[in-house]
Amino acid sequence: MDGVTVATAILSLLAGVGIFLVACSTMSSNLEAVSSNKLKNLFAKASKSKMTGVAIGAVGTAAIQSSGATTVMVIGFVNAGIMSLTQAATVIYGANIGTTITGQIVALGMFGGNSLSTTVIFSAFAGIGAFITLFAKKDTVKKFGGIFAGFGMLFVGLSMMSGSMEVFSELDSVKLFLANINNAVLLVLVGAILTAIVQSSSVMTSVAITMLVTGLITLSQGIYLTMGSNIGSCMVAMIAGLSSSKNAKRTAFVHLIFNVSGVVVFLILGGVISLVTGGNINFGVIFESLFPGIPQTQLAMFHTVFNLLTVIIMLPLTKILTDVVCKIVPDTEETEAKEKHLHFLDSHMLRTPPIAVAQLKNEIVNMADIAMTNFNRALDIISTQDFKDEEVFKETENELNFINRELVHYIVELSKMQLNESDHAYLATALRSSSDLERVGDYAENIVEYATILRDEKQQFSVSAIAEIQYLREVIKDLFDNVMKAYKDKDIDALMKASEIEENVDIITEKMGNNHITRLNAGICTPLVGAQYLEMASNSERVADHLYNVAKAIKEWK
Repeated sequence: MDGVTVATAILSLLAGVGIFLVACSTMSSNLEAVSSNKLKNLFAKASKSKMTGVAIGAVGTAAIQSSGATTVMVIGFVNAGIMSLTQAATVIYGANIGTTITGQIVALGMFGGNSLSTTVIFSAFAGIGAFITLFAKKDTVKKFGGIFAGFGMLFVGLSMMSGSMEVFSELDSVKLFLANINNAVLLVLVGAILTAIVQSSSVMTSVAITMLVTGLITLSQGIYLTMGSNIGSCMVAMIAGLSSSKNAKRTAFVHLIFNVSGVVVFLILGGVISLVTGGNINFGVIFESLFPGIPQTQLAMFHTVFNLLTVIIMLPLTKILTDVVCKIVPDTEETEAKEKHLHFLDSHMLRTPPIAVAQLKNEIVNMADIAMTNFNRALDIISTQDFKDEEVFKETENELNFINRELVHYIVELSKMQLNESDHAYLATALRSSSDLERVGDYAENIVEYATILRDEKQQFSVSAIAEIQYLREVIKDLFDNVMKAYKDKDIDALMKASEIEENVDIITEKMGNNHITRLNAGICTPLVGAQYLEMASNSERVADHLYNVAKAIKEWK
């Protein structure tokens, strides 16, 4: 065999791996876009139930075709304080089960023999998907075209990898080299390193399956390479976790220890089985007898069984696992400086855009709560002339400004991702909603400044003026409640109610102005007090306007 043939085989292998990776990415992004609402609802159900966490991880990973993306997203949830370490652990368990679906798909595509190969049939989906994407008018149909194209490209890449493996299988030097690698630990290490390099356990498993089918490796070698791929798949999560918060680091270690533990258990179990049977039985022999004559299914099924049994073993030990990682990454005795951060969003969530959109909505709802709390705090200060919460007010106002700035950057990044039409429409309004809520904070800040003027001049509002402020506060609270109901639930009835209340606020503030003139003429208040009162009423009316703007946004993305 000449050098050109060998070089061609090497280049074909690289091309096949590249196409496979691109196919995974294409299929994943389109699947996320099409199933975004279901994904959002799925991860919103993460609870203290261990089985629920496992199911969420498995289904979510099967949907987005990436355990790495699921794990990094979970690290983002933990980093933002949305998910506990125990919940994160169970979702990671499930992700390891969900990722085995790729190996099963690859195995399915390698049937055919002398008849029409399933690889060729499935590869044709790439062309079908491309035509759908090219000629479809509706965005959703185009996304389905992208799914078909990605699915077909998986098998195009698989075919190229398989073809290159057939060339290598004819080289005595390659067969001799691989035949000498029988040490289970070494094979696990090789699988881990190669997976860490390509950052995809699916690719490593698929390469192992093609090597097995072409006779380059034995089933036992493929099994240990696949086990190693589970450890190598932790690299992405470790990189993501180590650059994040303490709990995110712990989540990354949960992933690593879980996968390493599964491999260690199976290495010991394999050694015991071999020792007891005098070397006559091992995992390879067991799965060859269970699925005779179909090596691709033998390895794919081992991968699935391995991950399932690892979850069954580790699930009852979750508390012990989380305790161990808490000792590895302990709480520091010193009080750490509290850094500002978004409450529901994390950069790692950008790996799964539909989930990031759902968390963006939660972030804006949280921002609204913060803004409303500070507005009420401002009304308390100006009504009572009690400035004990002034520092808290300033800190909260700084937090609102920070959240607004961070959301602008986050939304810009998120808008570059592949999303469905509804999510893109939501992003277009999210920037405005964030700005509206930041303006609520600014008007609250103005009200505190008016309170400061009154304090410096040793003056305050009359009893009747304070009563009017209290009434206005209650009306705006009613407005806020309806705004939030409309925004969170896309409730048109709540939006209509909010519109009525907002118009009522205009009437109330106008009446407050008239009442002020009456008090001024009666000498009940001074011109200085009256000026601050009118400004306070005007700013409150603008707060109501901005709150209503947030609710109106649902018309654009309902």
